[in-house]
Amino acid sequence: MNHQHYSPYMSFSRADWAKLRFSTPLTIGESKLNSLLGINEQVSLQEVIEIYLPIVRLIKLRVDAISNLHMSTNTFLGRDTKKVPFVIGIAGSVAVGKSTTARILQSLLSDLPGHPKVNLVTTDGFLFPNNVLKQKDLTDKKGFPESYNLNKLLKFLLDIKSGQKIVHAPVYSHLYYDVVPNEYIEVRNADIIIIEGINVLQPPKQKAKSSTFVSDFFDLSLYVHAKEDDIKTWYLERFFILQKTAFQNPESYFHRYVGLSEEELIEKASDIWERINKKNLEINIKPTKYRADIILEKQKNHSVTNIKLRKI
Repeated sequence: MNHQHYSPYMSFSRADWAKLRFSTPLTIGESKLNSLLGINEQVSLQEVIEIYLPIVRLIKLRVDAISNLHMSTNTFLGRDTKKVPFVIGIAGSVAVGKSTTARILQSLLSDLPGHPKVNLVTTDGFLFPNNVLKQKDLTDKKGFPESYNLNKLLKFLLDIKSGQKIVHAPVYSHLYYDVVPNEYIEVRNADIIIIEGINVLQPPKQKAKSSTFVSDFFDLSLYVHAKEDDIKTWYLERFFILQKTAFQNPESYFHRYVGLSEEELIEKASDIWERINKKNLEINIKPTKYRADIILEKQKNHSVTNIKLRKI
């Protein structure tokens, strides 16, 4: 008997996915790409051509389709309503490279014909401030769903999808490892908004007051996936680089780690990984993988070798 395997996703090898680029132009060079990369991230121009340009083409097609749907709705209503931004969600573990993915997509999408206005907002700004996390006994659960001001994030997304011209997002400082008081990113008349964060595909907890998901506001979502051991390696590598760079700043939250030996630093970074990031990945982040429209599967060398696209 022939048992055919069914899946809600179509799976593509790198070579097959690359063919879907068609004529989408490469609008960034080597120096621009390097400015978009995160610490210890490795993305080549070839990777941009083969992985990112097909994604940009797909997004462009989706944006155009929604624009046509908007015009049809206006025809039905007999009046001109304001078109709201196209919202993209990008999820994945700490240190998996989702911020780099978001920045590359922002740059490429901004260079599309007509130069759409593309804003990038990270959900870090919607974390509760450190003093509130301490009060709630959530210091060791920073990045877990309960450490975010979900109502504030949902209000931000609701305002965007309600067509508000100007919306403000709070700012997070990686230097101070905290939300910056009274500082905001202004999102004004955006065409496309990328929302990047580890838990953006997370459904609300059963006892939550709101039954609204953050992902309810997404027009397209991506999940950046890698094996847990590889992500841990990248996390430790990043920690070592930061000890020699950002941690050197006396104002850095992690300045206390500057004097640690290599062995002590491995022990400290591994402890943080095991207690917080690994737990968050396994309990909260990884289970949301199959809620994404696109899954990018990365290998040990950071390159994407397999892509899954949800069937429509």
